[in-house]
Amino acid sequence: MHKLRVTLDSRAHGYEIRIGHGSLGLLGREVRRSVGRMSKRSVVISNRKVFELYGAAAFDSLRANKFLVSPWLMGDGERFKSLNTMAKALAFFSEMKLERNDVVVALGGGVVGDLAGFAAAVYLRGVPYIQVPTTLLSQIDSSVGGKTGVNLSTGKNLVGAFHQPRAVIIDTQALMTLPPRDLTSGWCEMVKNGAVGAYELFQETTEFLRKLRKNPSVLRSRQLESLIKSHCAFKAFIVAHDERESIERTDHLSRRILNFGHTVGHALEAVTRYRRFRHGEAVGYGMLVAGEISKRLGLLDSSELELLCGAVRLCGPLPPAGDLNEQAIILAMSRDKKSVARRVQWVLLERIGRARIVSGQDIKPELLRGSLRAILRKGINVSI
Repeated sequence: MHKLRVTLDSRAHGYEIRIGHGSLGLLGREVRRSVGRMSKRSVVISNRKVFELYGAAAFDSLRANKFLVSPWLMGDGERFKSLNTMAKALAFFSEMKLERNDVVVALGGGVVGDLAGFAAAVYLRGVPYIQVPTTLLSQIDSSVGGKTGVNLSTGKNLVGAFHQPRAVIIDTQALMTLPPRDLTSGWCEMVKNGAVGAYELFQETTEFLRKLRKNPSVLRSRQLESLIKSHCAFKAFIVAHDERESIERTDHLSRRILNFGHTVGHALEAVTRYRRFRHGEAVGYGMLVAGEISKRLGLLDSSELELLCGAVRLCGPLPPAGDLNEQAIILAMSRDKKSVARRVQWVLLERIGRARIVSGQDIKPELLRGSLRAILRKGINVSI
């Protein structure tokens, strides 16, 4: 099993990420090790689909380590990541008489992890929680770093808190049951990490995706575990240097670089009411729009944009976006929670592996509209 340590500069605890095939069987032992002997009750938050696949294994492992276990199932999908859903989760915590030394276990993808983490953050002013991500995207991104939250009708993740998990347990066996679109979503997020983080990580990712196209069995290989470890290590490195995403920072180690592709991506999700795109699919389009803006501003060479387009194509097909109203997308972007002084903060590229944060005031409306049109209407037209 691969192990990583997330080290934090703040007073918050650090924690371990454990990655391996079948690691769900170690859940109870790791939860007990992370929260201590005083913890008695555990609430497992999941959705019906994931719980039917992995709930029994999670329960058996927790009970074997002397936890009383209660399940609470939420709806499946981004639209259920809401204040209304969270209120129901909090009411369940109260009914189960959860105490401050008890624990919440998030068993599922990013929606489950974000909501469970936020509920744990605010109940009794904070109870421990454990991330058990079951989608590729959540394994390499949302489960690491302590961002939790829910959506409002006006935008994504507008209400939330930083609340670090006590541990992250990644079972790569869960990826064998994922639909192709969920894998595409995760691959897009991996491409994002490489694009802003390091050319070596970008190259490691694209080489794996090329092998996967030729031989799907590599999805069951140790190579995938190593790739997930590389992405978790990158995310942990960024979080260690900028745990709470300081708005003053614009350097290449700012946590804000992880928002590459998210300005447009979140807008695409919002204007389609979270029903057309998986999160990573929307980020795939968002990366290409940001890359196109970077090229038009003279920051990014055309050959580098071609590399980015080729990498996104390797991830798999994306849902059509050419029918969406450009003005509605721009309006949704203006509500981005990461705006500073009412200006959208864009993460752009100087080259693959090097990001730059640029104020929206430096991007003229006609340049933005032209970039949206070039990507969303024409699609990914660079051959690989």
